Amino acid sequence: MSKTKGSVLQQALEAADHLPLEDQETLIELLERRFVEKRRREIARSAQETIGAVREGRAKYGNIDDLKEDLQGKP
Repeated sequence: MSKTKGSVLQQALEAADHLPLEDQETLIELLERRFVEKRRREIARSAQETIGAVREGRAKYGNIDDLKEDLQGKP
């Protein structure tokens, strides 16, 4: 990611620097919570895709040797 003087990230950091310490702490907590929620949604979406693949018979099962064979294109 480019961190040029006019980048959105740089502007956000500069704005955060002007906040009182208590507000900076609150900002960090809010950002962490938002990140966790986004990650949870991402995991849930991935789980739904996996469940769909299992239901449709697109999912494969096996051990590490089966995976190696599959990746190498062996039957």
